[in-house]
This record gives sequence, C-alpha cells and structure tokens, in this order.
Amino acid sequence: MADKPPFSQRAGNWLLNAVGRSVILMMLALPYGPRMHLAGWLFARVLGPLSGARKRIKQNLAYVWPELPASEVDKLCIAVPDNIGRCLLEQYSAREFNERVSKLAPIGPGITALDEARVNNRPIIVVSGHFGNCHAARSLIMQRGHKIGALYRDMSNPYFNPHYVEALAAIASPMFGRTRRGMAEMVKFLRQGNTVAILPDQYYSSGMIVNFFGKPAPTASSVAELALKYDALVVPVYSRRLKDGISFEILVEDPIPHSDVKTMTQAINDGLEEQIRKSPEQWLWSHKRWKPERAHLDKRKDMKLDISV
Repeated sequence: MADKPPFSQRAGNWLLNAVGRSVILMMLALPYGPRMHLAGWLFARVLGPLSGARKRIKQNLAYVWPELPASEVDKLCIAVPDNIGRCLLEQYSAREFNERVSKLAPIGPGITALDEARVNNRPIIVVSGHFGNCHAARSLIMQRGHKIGALYRDMSNPYFNPHYVEALAAIASPMFGRTRRGMAEMVKFLRQGNTVAILPDQYYSSGMIVNFFGKPAPTASSVAELALKYDALVVPVYSRRLKDGISFEILVEDPIPHSDVKTMTQAINDGLEEQIRKSPEQWLWSHKRWKPERAHLDKRKDMKLDISV
C-alpha cells in the first residue's frame, strides 16, 4: 500500500482544487466566446508565469529549436499557455463544445479510409498529440458514427482528477485510465472493431528511442504494436485552432502503412512534428517531452499495454 501523503500536501491539493474548481464554475457562467478568451488570458498572463510554464517552454525550444528567434520564443511563452487555458474550459463546456464541433467538416486524404474502416468493423487507432485541442477530433469522429474510446492519464491532484475525468468523458466516452485494468479494457474495446484515440507525444522512460525535432525522444511503441497485432488502421488526426480562438480545422491524414514497430513509431512522431512546425503555438511546449538529463539515469519500467487479452 502506498504511503499516505502528508497532511500539508493533502491540504494543498484540496485548496488548489477548491480554487480551481471555483474559477472554472465562475467562467462557465459567461457566454462561450468570452469564457474561452478569459481562460486563455488567465493561463497566459497569470497561471503560466506562476507555474513555471514559460521556463519549461524556453528550455524545450532551446534544446530542439535553438535557431528560433527570441521574439518568436517570447510569443510562444504567451500563446502556448493561452491554448492550454482554452482547452481546459472547452473540456468543461462539453455540450457547447460538441455542438460547435458538429458543424465542422473534416479535411484531408484519410477521411475515406477512416469511414470505410468503421463500416467494415476494422479496429482503428487515431493518433494525435497535445496539439490545438485533440478533443475536437475525438468529438467529431464520435459524431461521424464511430464508437471511440480514449486513453488518459490521471491528474496528480486526487481532488481535481474525478471531475476532470468526468469532463473528458462528457465529450466522448468510454475513457480508459492508464492502469493495467484500463489498458486491458481498451484493448478489448479495440478488438471489437471500435476506435481508440491515443496521444503518444509524452516522455516514456522505457519507450522506444526515436527522433522528435531531431533529438532522441523515448516514445511508447504500443500504437504500432497494437496495429500490427490486430490489423488496426492507424490514422493521424489533428485539430488546429483557428485565429478566432474558438474554431478548429480538423485534418485527417492518410493512414500510416503497416511495416515494423520502429518505422511506424517514427512516422507518428514525424507527422506530429510537421504540424507543430507549421503552428508551434498550438503544441504543449510546457511539458517535459525529452528529459535529456535523464538519458543515462532513468531505468524505470513504465507500464506497457497488455495486448494479450
């Protein structure tokens, strides 16, 4: 049994959740557009600096994109938290968010393959990244008749996590937690000919070493492994936020050809990198994607998908 966190930590988490939840509820009372603009401003101008997000954004950019002008880096230090704030409030505005997404028409060469796989009851893995708002793609795919589930990681704050997951599920469900049981349930759901959405653009200490922005990036190889084992179609889908801050363009790319695990995993990274270079303000530069300082130290074994069920 894990040790119980100290009282000070539990009290701090409770307080952060109480304040955060209260702010979210107050913003939900505003009309949709002003609500999103306020959320963006709050994260860009207040929470971003306080949380250390700007420092992490600059560190990541200096590591993988050092030629980017300082003026552009400064702009991203504002634009990236702005997008994060909008994404969070969109998540808590599921009914209005889904209604807006329902009016969108996806673009791109992969639409036909995506819909044909659904008709033929072929398993589908939709891959994307923390880019724009990935939940817009999940919503639209659900509204096109797919049964789509998603893999998620719990928030570290145990008081905030329940309503956070509830908000995610309100956009489209089912949701599968990154636990052994959750992963097994997700694989079973996929095998039944359904669609799952996975965001593999996070650091995995025991992941496959492939390149991302020209640097070694440990990446979960489970998407390719699942696709090859269950003949699942792997379709990259990206939801790019438009200039008005509340609308999206949803791009469905050609499926990634089945080959070998490393080639497919690299192709997933390459596709996301291409989108980020076009719209760098829309990716989550504030998270620790590379962790070069741990390359020779981190020997942990992250939980892998149980694909034996």
